[in-house]
Amino acid sequence: MAEFTTIASDLYALAPAEFIAARNARASDETDAALAKRIRALPKPSVAAWVVNVFAHERADRLAQVLLLAEELREAQDELDAAALAKLGRDRRALTGQLAQEAVGLASDRGERVTASTAEAVQRTISAAFFDPDAAAAVASGRLVRDLSSDPVDLEVVVGGGAPAPAAVKEVPADEVRARRERKEAEKAVREAEKERDRAEKELSRAAASRAEAEERVERLEARGEELAKELERVHAEAERARASAEASADRQRAAGDRYTETEKALEQARRGATEKAER
Repeated sequence: MAEFTTIASDLYALAPAEFIAARNARASDETDAALAKRIRALPKPSVAAWVVNVFAHERADRLAQVLLLAEELREAQDELDAAALAKLGRDRRALTGQLAQEAVGLASDRGERVTASTAEAVQRTISAAFFDPDAAAAVASGRLVRDLSSDPVDLEVVVGGGAPAPAAVKEVPADEVRARRERKEAEKAVREAEKERDRAEKELSRAAASRAEAEERVERLEARGEELAKELERVHAEAERARASAEASADRQRAAGDRYTETEKALEQARRGATEKAER
């Protein structure tokens, strides 16, 4: 099996135009009939799949970055770490674009013309490795026969020469795992503290605004109270003056009434005197 996998891997690193002839020649050279039959049954890869295969062969270290970042993405999704997901998502998009460009560059260096649609299929295939461990294993195998999408991956179909072993992810020491977990917990604590601080800041701002409004209202009411007190003093003073004027008027009225009574009496006497003289 190891020999067959090695043969298949070498064949899938060849340019698609060379694949059929090289595959048939390799099968013809094989003395083991069963092995020769399996070699001859290997399907020809698409151009996009071949570009990814070349990248897997020549840039295995770069591909390891994809697998490690993919593992961190899945871990962040499991932990529902929104901040980590956002950062890893940005890293994923940037790294996917870079790797796709590198893969296309390697194919171009080999004299292969890579169209825009093929380059897009290459990027889509590398991107699939971030979300599906089977897609990651298929990309890392170097034996892809067709490009990948977001659909579930059937390794027996998309990988020539049989399903590969799970993609090896860089082993992370236990101390580093613990440190990463503690770092995430500390970062989460910082984010929670920042949220609490922001909420407290907003509450403080609202309270300060409410206090300022209340103090301003107190000042307005106190000023109005002083104005009313002064107005009340003026009203009391005017009332006193009006009362004094009313009392003076009452005295004048009484004096005028007495005078009127006296003149009435005088008039009556004058009328009687005039009557008496007229009768004489």
